[in-house]
Amino acid sequence: MHDLDAIFSESGPLARAVPGYRLRAQQVEMARAIGEAMERHGMLVAEAGTGTGKTFAYLVPALTCGGKAIISTGTKTLQDQLFNRDIPSVREALKAPVTVALLKGRANYVCHYHLDRAAKDGRFAAREDAGYLHLIERYTAVSKTGDRAGLAEVPENAGVWPMVTSTRENCLGSGCPYYKDCFVMKARQQALEAEVVVVNHHLFFADVMLRDEGVAELLPACNTVIFDEAHQLPDTASLFFGESVSTAQLLDLARDTRMEAMVSAKDFAPLPDAASALDKAARDLRLAFRNGVARHTLAALRRDERFGVALAAVLERLENLASLLEFQAERSDGLAHCWGRSAGLKDRLERWKACDADDGYVRWVEVFGHSVQFNATPLSVADIFRKQLEGHPRTWVFTSATLAVKGDFSHYCREMGLEAAATVCWESPFDYGNQGLLYVPEGLPEPNTPEFTSAVVRAALPVLRASRGRAFLLFTSLRAMEQAYGLLRDAFAEEGLDHPLLLQGQGPRSDMLNRFRDLGDAVLVGSHSFWEGVDVRGEALSLVVIDRLPFSPPDDPVLAARIDALNRAGRNAFMEYQLPEAVITLKQGAGRLIRDETDRGVLMICDPRIVTKAYGKLIWRSLPPMRRTRSLEEVESFFNTAGNAAAAAE
Repeated sequence: MHDLDAIFSESGPLARAVPGYRLRAQQVEMARAIGEAMERHGMLVAEAGTGTGKTFAYLVPALTCGGKAIISTGTKTLQDQLFNRDIPSVREALKAPVTVALLKGRANYVCHYHLDRAAKDGRFAAREDAGYLHLIERYTAVSKTGDRAGLAEVPENAGVWPMVTSTRENCLGSGCPYYKDCFVMKARQQALEAEVVVVNHHLFFADVMLRDEGVAELLPACNTVIFDEAHQLPDTASLFFGESVSTAQLLDLARDTRMEAMVSAKDFAPLPDAASALDKAARDLRLAFRNGVARHTLAALRRDERFGVALAAVLERLENLASLLEFQAERSDGLAHCWGRSAGLKDRLERWKACDADDGYVRWVEVFGHSVQFNATPLSVADIFRKQLEGHPRTWVFTSATLAVKGDFSHYCREMGLEAAATVCWESPFDYGNQGLLYVPEGLPEPNTPEFTSAVVRAALPVLRASRGRAFLLFTSLRAMEQAYGLLRDAFAEEGLDHPLLLQGQGPRSDMLNRFRDLGDAVLVGSHSFWEGVDVRGEALSLVVIDRLPFSPPDDPVLAARIDALNRAGRNAFMEYQLPEAVITLKQGAGRLIRDETDRGVLMICDPRIVTKAYGKLIWRSLPPMRRTRSLEEVESFFNTAGNAAAAAE
């Protein structure tokens, strides 16, 4: 192993090359632990508090210890940041001659075949999509990667993107006329040849299960896998170790069949008719759910005759389309692919419907605004993931700022099947005792009462006055978020508070964060989108208000099934599962506040259970070690002191 003390020293290569670099003992210790794990092909679960510098702590050994490494991040945004900023900085500082590649899921790359087909079809759901298509065509002609992230002029949610990218179902593979120019294949080839490959968790798990996106080809030659933001893995693994099928996929199949039939089977009218019949049946299935966005168990839906009739109609139309496609499949690769997709969707829907109650999976349905998704989710991912760890000896590193509950990793390791892993926790280097204050106001009602959200807003108003805005108000539900926004808007008008008030959903998250930073005294009301992966340094964010402890709703089908399984096994589901999950989520929200050595701020938690319940002590002891208070006067004094210090500095 390289001399890590020299690399990380105040006169070392990182200090010389990286602006603002500071020596942190925790960072050096973490790099050493990861390097040692790489030498022995071990498993390491590592929590590193905010400010530790965990990115450099794993990049230095990954770039210097030799062998092939896969680094998996929580989001595509972090993936781009690693590839475009962090890795080049460390590689240049260390003069490390390693090749690096970025690999994303196929939906992130423009597909020449589907782009050409969309241009010829010329039909778009929205008028602006035609203009976006021309931008994409020009970009594709000059781009080396075809990565959507390189074309900021086309919004990420533009309706044209699904028309010009491929999916696992509609990719023609080696039969595609543009195969030699395929951006996905080029990205995979670069990843195979590189020594360090940056992926994201969704891609990693989708590929491990589906053998589709290129990671499965990388793993056999890989010596090290590093998961950053590893607290997200249990949910991601649950998603991909299960099985799902949606009405959106049925609509895509119907659309693609009609388009392929226009080109390759113009003389066979039953085919587009059958596609249209499936389209209608899929839309009728969504209409069978009279309520809006919701989740339902299969057991509950079996009592709903309207749902049963609609699902039977979908299966009948799907079977009819599949038989017609089989009859026409030889006429083109596109029709053959549609046939394969129809058969696969039919098999998955029938498996979902004819479930075995004791097979270790939860069957449930999620209803969205325009689609319905049928899910089979494993009760536990531990056994499935443990199998991925076996075989070829390699290093596995799992790191995040939030993996442990008061230093205890047993919940996370049990969830992921990592009981054999070494665990270690490094506290943040920040001086939380002076930089932060944890405030739990007195006199608030229980969170399950109708007046709770209005009480939260009333309690937050004097703190917002003291903080001069500069706040995140984070809510555990969208309904509470929207209610609080309305109450705050009215209160601001009534009391003459002129702080800009922002609401999650008024624009893309990145745009809203930029507005929040630029305004300097804004109040942002958000929910889960702003609980993690958000970094606002400096005085612009001096107050984080959290409405309640983030326990998942017990009526969630997967959670309810897991609770029931644990309790039936004679275990305490609340203490072993629900409470640790809430603590880890709360730590993520609390982590938005102090992001730098000079940050100061107040964390306000409005849930009285953190004080009144026996488990409350475990919760606040798992949070950063801030001073604690229940006094509004102390909060006001904290902000007055901060304001005076800032004025003196000016």
